[in-house]
Amino acid sequence: MHQNFPYGQFGVDHLRLCYTGIDLFNREFYWECHEALEDPWIEDRSDNARYVYWTIIQVAATLVHVRDGKLSSAALMIKKAKNKLEKCKQYSVITSLVLEFLSWEELEHIIYQIPENFTGQDFEALLKFKFKNYPFDYFKD
Repeated sequence: MHQNFPYGQFGVDHLRLCYTGIDLFNREFYWECHEALEDPWIEDRSDNARYVYWTIIQVAATLVHVRDGKLSSAALMIKKAKNKLEKCKQYSVITSLVLEFLSWEELEHIIYQIPENFTGQDFEALLKFKFKNYPFDYFKD
């Protein structure tokens, strides 16, 4: 399918581990997405590819807070998500798989468009975001 990536970069095995979380995110079950990605995120703390899971977890948590009207909590979480995006760049985690199957550039653009002094309306694009290219049929059990 795709080339092998060095340890610490996001590879096919990582993509497989995202299956349930991405499906839940796309169906707007954000808390459940958070829970589904928590185990892969925790499993190998030395694997920098975990920053992809961590970013998605924090975006999902942001959206939980937005839907609950807890904008101060959403502000904290989106700031953390931006930090994890920077860690992905710093540690060269992002691979063609992330770009192709996790709509990463679109997600990143939406997140960086949310200003520090935001209103609830600033989250509209993020609330509409879906991981469009995830190969669900390929990774089904």
